[in-house]
Amino acid sequence: MISQKEIIEALLIRRIEESFLELFSQGKLNGTVHTCVGQEFSAVAFAGQLNKKDFVFSNHRCHGHYISFTKDFPGLLAELLGKKTGVCGGVGSSQHLQNGNFYSNGIQGGIVPLAAGMALANKLRNNNNIGIVFIGDGTLGEGILYETLNIISLWKLPLLVVCENNFYAQSTMQKDNLSGDILKRAEAFSIKTYESNTWDIENLFMAAKSSIEFVRENMEPAFHLVNTYRLNPHSKGDDNRDLQEINKYKEKDFLVKLSKEDPTIYEKYLKEINAKISDALKDIFDEDELSLSEYLDEKQIFITNKSWSPMQVMKDRQVTLLNNFFDETLKTNKKTIFIGEDVKSPYGGAFKVAKGLSEKYPHQVFTTPISEAAITGIGNGLALGGFKPFIEIMFGDFILLALDQIINHASKIHHMYNKKIRCPLVIRTAMGGRRGYGPTHSQTLDRFLIGIDNVKVIALNTLINPSLIYKTIHEEIDPVIVIENKSDYGKFIGAIKAVNYSFLVNNDQYPVVKISPLSSKPNLTIVTYGGMVGEVVDSLVGLFYQCDFKPEVLVLTKINPVDYADIIKSVGITGKLVVIEEGSSIGGVASEIISSVAELIFFPIKSLKIGALPVPIPSVKSLENQVLPSSNIIINAIKEYFK
Repeated sequence: MISQKEIIEALLIRRIEESFLELFSQGKLNGTVHTCVGQEFSAVAFAGQLNKKDFVFSNHRCHGHYISFTKDFPGLLAELLGKKTGVCGGVGSSQHLQNGNFYSNGIQGGIVPLAAGMALANKLRNNNNIGIVFIGDGTLGEGILYETLNIISLWKLPLLVVCENNFYAQSTMQKDNLSGDILKRAEAFSIKTYESNTWDIENLFMAAKSSIEFVRENMEPAFHLVNTYRLNPHSKGDDNRDLQEINKYKEKDFLVKLSKEDPTIYEKYLKEINAKISDALKDIFDEDELSLSEYLDEKQIFITNKSWSPMQVMKDRQVTLLNNFFDETLKTNKKTIFIGEDVKSPYGGAFKVAKGLSEKYPHQVFTTPISEAAITGIGNGLALGGFKPFIEIMFGDFILLALDQIINHASKIHHMYNKKIRCPLVIRTAMGGRRGYGPTHSQTLDRFLIGIDNVKVIALNTLINPSLIYKTIHEEIDPVIVIENKSDYGKFIGAIKAVNYSFLVNNDQYPVVKISPLSSKPNLTIVTYGGMVGEVVDSLVGLFYQCDFKPEVLVLTKINPVDYADIIKSVGITGKLVVIEEGSSIGGVASEIISSVAELIFFPIKSLKIGALPVPIPSVKSLENQVLPSSNIIINAIKEYFK
């Protein structure tokens, strides 16, 4: 028998949703609002029956789930009214909420791997906590959902996927956007399924309890289909659905039926709820909104009193040092997790960074299907769950498949939830050409990564011990992307030499290497990073004899955000700046550095960017050598430009 408390909570959710629509019509809400009127009992039956140490991930239609799980309707009201006392300070508004173990995001499908990552965190802790992720029938069109269903089944993660099927994806009828059977999708992954609806309330609550208990008792996933219907438009706007259809479902709605069959008790509940909402709103209307200074983080502080020391020459290859770092870190820090495709021994990953790790640390190293988006999202969930995940994307070309998880989740989490939580995700990937792998396995795509807010981008090189870089990265509290040039893995650290040049490393958090002429003042500044270091150093002799240039080379480790102090100082001496990158320079790192330097200095300079030709990288060696910037191409480009 459904309880009075559960009925009141469902009616509270409905009145909150109706209040939002009323406030919107009065011009008091900004943005949009997606109401769950008609679907309230799904929220009460599932989110309302969880333990508080469990978690919920939800989507754009999340208000009912939020209220049922947190009981914080005043915080929700304040959030949508844009007040700083709102659950996320008014930043997230209707779709982006976080409170305790509740998280929502308006990106369809994208929340599912985050929930899987949080479920993995619970499994690793063996704490008997579970989670629910709410999706809609429209989410079934998203590929990342199927990537994640596969993984949660393979890894037996304690996650309940609740699909609220209201028969429409925004305005598109289900018959026009969905083929096949919904439950068979989950069954195809050997996931136990359940089905209920929001019109048979007694069965809904019993079925919800059964599916929750199954996940908790078996510590494996389940999929619960809830057939329901939203009685209001998709959002605040128009509704193209047939009015007869809407009225048919209104007649079936439990709360509508209660208002007719027992109007006295219904009106009693309604009066009490309206009074609560009214009292809450009286206080909220006069509250302040978040100021810009409160919303923004403090500016990053760069080291000004830099010291320089000679570059260390090592007898180890880069890949060996990387493998040693992860071996030591996994051994000493049990919250460090290594995830990637084909990383399980004996293979150990495409470039052998993970060699032997899965044998030594089977509970911390996870080999995965080809699912770049899902494993990045799982990394996000692990990071939110208190772990330090390192996600290996086998080839940098494939990081494009994970961009939604990077841009709409990892990079936004800190500010979107008003700085209450952090997402210390690390994504590692091998980029670059010169291996003959061709158009889709040889690209340097860092230009698509350096413009992502709140994400540091680090590029390893063969002049600095990568273990030192990764020790710093391990302490980062926000997302980091690390680019490892695939041609550098087999090279010895610090082995590059140049006659009549000094190699100095500064004490930055992410060090800069300065390669300077020993006996004279430089007359050209070259900035580069990553896999281009060898080609740039190889060009120094030719630049002197053919162009009379004695360059000072600055090798960056951090390419987003860039600390410009060393560059400005060098350009102040030389008056000439060349930035060299392996990727196409159209809209790339070189463009960003040159434009930023132009903004920061007060005198004219000559500048040049050098990068790959703007065509796909060919596999045939003779053509690849002409498309990618080599030492000869660098010398000729500088000779031609500065003649």
